[in-house]
Amino acid sequence: MKLFKNFKSLSSFFFKYRSASVKMKIEMASVIQCANETAASKAAELLENGAVIAVPTDTIYGLACSANCPEAIKKLYNIKGRDAGKPVAICVTNITDLRKWGEAEHLTDALLCSLLPGPVTVVLEKTKYLNNPYLNPTTTKIGIRIPNHIFMNKVTNLFDMPVALTSANFSNEPSTLSVNEFQHLYGQLAAVFDGGILSQSEDDRMGSTVVDLSRIGYFSIIRKGISFEKIINVLKAHALNNAIK
Repeated sequence: MKLFKNFKSLSSFFFKYRSASVKMKIEMASVIQCANETAASKAAELLENGAVIAVPTDTIYGLACSANCPEAIKKLYNIKGRDAGKPVAICVTNITDLRKWGEAEHLTDALLCSLLPGPVTVVLEKTKYLNNPYLNPTTTKIGIRIPNHIFMNKVTNLFDMPVALTSANFSNEPSTLSVNEFQHLYGQLAAVFDGGILSQSEDDRMGSTVVDLSRIGYFSIIRKGISFEKIINVLKAHALNNAIK
């Protein structure tokens, strides 16, 4: 009888353990290869539904959501453990999109096409169309990216709205170059899109160079990142002056 009770207790333990394991697996994000032919459309669908996903870019892995969805932005900040006062950038498909969401009348197509697509975040004043009160509420400006990355270009083209984008890590953690480096976030994400190891160089964890082009005739470097020197040369070649002497 004692043996039966012990067996019953052991069976109960394994049943509970198995149930907890199954539950944990259900809650974990699916990892989807970017090479999968339906990956981009799945990512766009999740963004449309207000989800937060992880995506590769031409620099580092990012957390992404719909920029004009208040609930999605709040979710993004919670996952990052980020101060809501700290701004995030948006990701778009082309220069036309950039001009829709950021005030760029004073910037020529020649300049913008020399910078983008590529590892640069262009900071501009928001337009009236970027009207999410939870998106960068402490500033009138927005950083805009057009990554030189086929998968992300497909996603933004299919979604056809701005995608809020920030690095795939907790605040103050190093940026990530592979999906294995942010597995501790999987439980809070709808899906992880795996584009492989983005770089073998630790220097590439710097992410994009962030430059403020909101002031006519001037540029201001907010963050030095990948291709910094090249970007400076492009800005000067288009007769822009450094606002910080």
